Amino acid sequence: MPELPEVETIRLGLAPHLAGARLVRVVARRPDLRFPLPEGFVQRLTGARVGDLGRRGKYILAPLDRGDTLVMHLGMTGRFVVEAGGPPEAPGQTALAAPADPKHAHIIFETEAGVSLTYFDARRFGFMDLVATDVLGSHPRFARMGPEPLGDSFDAGHLARAIAGRRQCAKTLLLDQSLVAGLGNIYVCEALHRARISPVKPAGEVGLPALAVLVSAVREVLAAAIVAGGSTLRDYASVDGTTGYFQHDFRVYGREGEACPTKRCQGIVARTVQAGRSTFYCPVCQT
Repeated sequence: MPELPEVETIRLGLAPHLAGARLVRVVARRPDLRFPLPEGFVQRLTGARVGDLGRRGKYILAPLDRGDTLVMHLGMTGRFVVEAGGPPEAPGQTALAAPADPKHAHIIFETEAGVSLTYFDARRFGFMDLVATDVLGSHPRFARMGPEPLGDSFDAGHLARAIAGRRQCAKTLLLDQSLVAGLGNIYVCEALHRARISPVKPAGEVGLPALAVLVSAVREVLAAAIVAGGSTLRDYASVDGTTGYFQHDFRVYGREGEACPTKRCQGIVARTVQAGRSTFYCPVCQT
């Protein structure tokens, strides 16, 4: 599942083609993706002008001049291919390295500038919805979502209040989208290692100074991943079809049995399973 850096890379790749564009033709080749498309999906989009593309957590948001916002979630294998008069681009997202299979081309957006944006999704775990913009924040998908980790509301004080007295492990709580939006397994592992916090430590036992370090670590790892175009494991490629490079900078994720990269640490990266997901950490310097 793509995490915040991958979704942000996709948003940045789509924005030059979609932000400010008027949709002159919309094609839905099937009535559903993960969920049924909203009623009147094609009609409500055709002729609408798109505003500035936004992102909330792992969702891409395209506000329309008709009062709705197109909400897009890419699931595991969702991808866009953009044709704008030159070689097709594959806007930074969950995309298999192989060329997009035409049989998985489910939604097509065409703009008045002659740009065609096709949404492919082999497994159809992604979805699209139309939500009234003025109630977007209270929509069930967003109402309980925590602050953006790159925003001002995400700080040590917020974390301290959210985890006070909690016995759940630090790693598990950081994956809770109501605590902080957009974080996933990879970047939580990486941030906890940078902050030298054990992923199995009860979150309520992490003190305020350590939480301040963790906030900085989260911001640093996300910013670096966005610059690198995200991380390519199996399904991800960027807007121009290239793969992300941040996986080459992983300190612990996927590095079980390797030496801990922390200076003067003699630990060996270990792996455990938490809430059904692999956690990679150093049992020596993460306490």
